[in-house]
Amino acid sequence: MSEKYDVIAVGMGPSSIFMAYELIKLKKAHKVLLIEQGKKVEDRYCPIEKTGNCIKCKPFCNITSGFSGAGAFSDGKLSLYNKEDDDIYIGGILHEYIGVEETKRLIDYTDKIYLDFGADTKLEGTEHQEEIKKISYKAKKEGINLINIPIRHLGTEKAHELYKRLEDYLSEHHIEMKYQTIVEDLIIEKGKIKGVRIKPAKELNNEDAELEEIYADNVVIAVGRKGANWLVNMCEKHNIKTKSGIVDIGIRYELPDRIMKDINTYMYEGKFIGKPEPFKDKVRTFCQNPSGFVASEVYDNNLSLVNGHSYKERKSTNTNLAILVSHHFTYPFNKPIDYGRNVAKNLNELGAGNILVQRLGDIYRGKRTWEQELKQNTVIPTLKSAVPGDITYAIGYRTMTDILNFIRSMDKVVEGFADPDNLLYAPEIKFYSNQVVIDNNFESNIKGLYSIGDGGGMTRGLMMASASGVQMARILAQKGEK
Repeated sequence: MSEKYDVIAVGMGPSSIFMAYELIKLKKAHKVLLIEQGKKVEDRYCPIEKTGNCIKCKPFCNITSGFSGAGAFSDGKLSLYNKEDDDIYIGGILHEYIGVEETKRLIDYTDKIYLDFGADTKLEGTEHQEEIKKISYKAKKEGINLINIPIRHLGTEKAHELYKRLEDYLSEHHIEMKYQTIVEDLIIEKGKIKGVRIKPAKELNNEDAELEEIYADNVVIAVGRKGANWLVNMCEKHNIKTKSGIVDIGIRYELPDRIMKDINTYMYEGKFIGKPEPFKDKVRTFCQNPSGFVASEVYDNNLSLVNGHSYKERKSTNTNLAILVSHHFTYPFNKPIDYGRNVAKNLNELGAGNILVQRLGDIYRGKRTWEQELKQNTVIPTLKSAVPGDITYAIGYRTMTDILNFIRSMDKVVEGFADPDNLLYAPEIKFYSNQVVIDNNFESNIKGLYSIGDGGGMTRGLMMASASGVQMARILAQKGEK
């Protein structure tokens, strides 16, 4: 019989990393196993820097899989909170389980850990309050809310270094970590978790591969957005209760730094939320990268999605940000991930497997963008592998209308936001599993099976995912003392 662990975590993103860290601090990390389908943080490298094109690394994309997860390899921003706020406006619904004040204390604690491991002490968005109020006032006149919270920017390359220190810390304190390993299934008997079945990542497509069984009384699902599809399958197979989830579908928008100068200077990242006519869907900006670079990522079944990076040292002359439309589907449809995947698949096919890029002015003129036009464009694309084309062939009318009307409204807040030479890349899609139904101890209807982080619908982003891991450790420690 295989060795039995106290805790097994599926996934090695920020939520499980910080869970393991806190278990060490609480002296409860005796037999803890973290399982990850990707590589160690020091072995994660995207070849596109040399090749100029995404080669779709096998068996998994190095940006989306591996120690520290997908989010840590984008722009590396930690969203905090304002002390005077009576709610948590960014980062998911962790506060609905543990309360707003406890969430604030948890963020403070988690932020200190990041600082201890080398995060930049500078907080963006805490100065220039009068200037920020003026921007907020202009936005409100257009029906757009500006959420301004302090942000600690790690930077893509500095995040690698910080998470390497955390990786070393866990290893030095005898946290067992299995890399390039797939959790093929959960072992559940009579409504109780017993462990997991695993196989090497190289056997991804081998249905006859021998599975190893590993046992534990506590299994924590911490798969992140990359694992949302896997989690849906597990929930359906094992009758793990879920609520209807959402999918955010949109584009990555690239425009000159000079247009975004005030936002970049005063806040670093402006989080704008609107509900444009006629549909009044929630449309938001997300993951703003001043002087950053648009990037390509590969998810399951070779789906290419667009994202953005920002570095501490390496700079461009463009700002990029996501513009996302939240899709809440109603009865009888309940497959938001499948819907998003179909949108992404169609866009990928239009780009021959690559990210599509289109000039805003061409969309207004009802035409595709051609390569020669892109070469002469005043905004030079930072994602060199992007293929010029027409994203409106694959993004639905309602979604596209939401995006374009939001851009028009933002142009009245930030002059030049709707310049015809600005670029739209697609698809940018944030997959969230149907939200796993959990109690205040993060436990599902399967005894001993817990869900934390982004994958199960609890959190959004690095800070909240990390904080959920700390809280998970405290829950498990208390359970062990009973």
